[in-house]
Amino acid sequence: MDAHAPEAKNRGLGRIIIAVYGVFALSAFARSLWQLVGSEHGERIFPLAPVAIVFSMIAAVVYIVATISLALPKRRAWYVALVAVLVEIVGVIAVSILSYAEPQLFPKASVWSHFGQGYGYVPLVLPFVGLWWLLTHRPRSAKA
Repeated sequence: MDAHAPEAKNRGLGRIIIAVYGVFALSAFARSLWQLVGSEHGERIFPLAPVAIVFSMIAAVVYIVATISLALPKRRAWYVALVAVLVEIVGVIAVSILSYAEPQLFPKASVWSHFGQGYGYVPLVLPFVGLWWLLTHRPRSAKA
């Protein structure tokens, strides 16, 4: 093994990043599922905030894809993770701006609304950490 080669993306700090993505995948999925099928005070939640809930479902899918692709060692998984993280960056910024510009669309918060305020702003920071990790752990070229 080359002493100057970066460690695999799913080792060391990468495992912590994968774990955080996994927690967000589970929490975003559980939250969106509850908001989709659940009710509060005898009223279904989804009709109260369909835009926010759809964005929570999209966030859950992105987090699931990112978690799995970050954990896998293959070159293709690196590219899938890169796309997932880039979608996440665009999503959290766009949804956050929309949640401030059109607050009536977000009577229930989504994971990405208000820059992830409900999750301690981790949804804003996490994709940039993920992007940094991926860019510093690029797969080696086939020609070595």
